[in-house]
Amino acid sequence: MTKKDDYIEAARKTIISLGLPRAQQNERSALCLLALLNLTPGKRWTDAESPLMGITPIMDWAKEHYGKEYAPNTRETIRRQTMHQFCDAGLALYNPDEPGRPVNSPKAVYQIEPTALALLRTFGTPAWHNKLTAYLAERETLIARYAKEREQNRIPVEIAPGKEITLSPGEHSELIRAIIEDFAPRFAQGSALVYAGDTGDKWGYFDAPLLANLGVKVDSHGKMPDVVLHYTAKNWLLLVESVTSHGPVDGKRHAELATLFAGSTAGLVYVTAFPNRAVMGRYLGDIAWETEVWVADAPSHLIHFNGERFLGPYNTR
Repeated sequence: MTKKDDYIEAARKTIISLGLPRAQQNERSALCLLALLNLTPGKRWTDAESPLMGITPIMDWAKEHYGKEYAPNTRETIRRQTMHQFCDAGLALYNPDEPGRPVNSPKAVYQIEPTALALLRTFGTPAWHNKLTAYLAERETLIARYAKEREQNRIPVEIAPGKEITLSPGEHSELIRAIIEDFAPRFAQGSALVYAGDTGDKWGYFDAPLLANLGVKVDSHGKMPDVVLHYTAKNWLLLVESVTSHGPVDGKRHAELATLFAGSTAGLVYVTAFPNRAVMGRYLGDIAWETEVWVADAPSHLIHFNGERFLGPYNTR
């Protein structure tokens, strides 16, 4: 074995010792751990560091220092099959520099957890065994603490009096909260939340039985709008797109939603929500006719894009 192989095998052994599942006891995860420690060939474990690293920098680091090249489409595998488990096990922290960073941000970073760093610096020394035993005895407490901190960074959204859900942090979720808490009471009073997307969990909130009762059945492949509200007083389904980085309800999206909700017994109303007029200005040329636009920083106003009625469904059947 080369010196590089020795380091990879040592990292793999620490992962096994820390009790991570078999699916993470591999070279890929070993290289991720070495990257989080900036443990290049020749360095001692006692000199392990704790840099902030994103997925692509981890891949670049593995190529530069260990000659292991990963294809660009491996990013998701590393994120979902190694880094998620590192975080769940309390071995790594997610966005410790900015806990409120959106989960899908390209600036997302990971860092070795301080207690784990202190432990791993003893690997290969006489202190390793006792330190490992003490660490494992306390690990569940650590995991619970960091899970609680992650939960505190989530965005609370009141969907009904006394009923609350939470969404992953970020401006997209902030706008979804505004749609539910500000738009709905003003323009669809008494409406029921059917669906709210979440960047961290595609099906953040979904009342599938309610939607099914309205004649719509959506599988996991259906690209839902960000928010769906049932305006019960008028029997309308409000399909709302939250625009922070992706586009509004343009002609193409209008057609997609019309197809997805074709079986609806409720009338369909298409709405694009923007955080402010500056963002709206970027998309004015794309917004489909016969749709509505709402801007969160002017919540009492609604902009109607032509058509024969204001805030209402159009019968396309």
